[in-house]
Amino acid sequence: MSQGPRHLMSDRPANGAGNAEPLSVDIDAATRRLMAALDALESAVERRREADRDENELAIRIQALGVDRSRLADELDGSLVKSRRLERTNREIAERLDAAIGTIRAVLDAGETS
Repeated sequence: MSQGPRHLMSDRPANGAGNAEPLSVDIDAATRRLMAALDALESAVERRREADRDENELAIRIQALGVDRSRLADELDGSLVKSRRLERTNREIAERLDAAIGTIRAVLDAGETS
């Protein structure tokens, strides 16, 4: 003989015989367990939301770092081009100075022999 849903909450017979504890105590205990479970679920949901927010913030930071990295790489490339151009110009100036010094020495040497 099935006692219905009430049997799931209590081991007492359906007619109330046996244990003198009222059914309301079982309901109160079940309600407290349900409230505790709901509180735990709410806490778990809040922790998950915080984790999702942290994950989103991390993704935003990673994206910003990627943008910064690209910008810095572009600046570095520009600096390397400028540095190479300056080195080339420096070599040309050094060659011209060497030629000018050679010319001046030749003129001075020619003036001493005359």
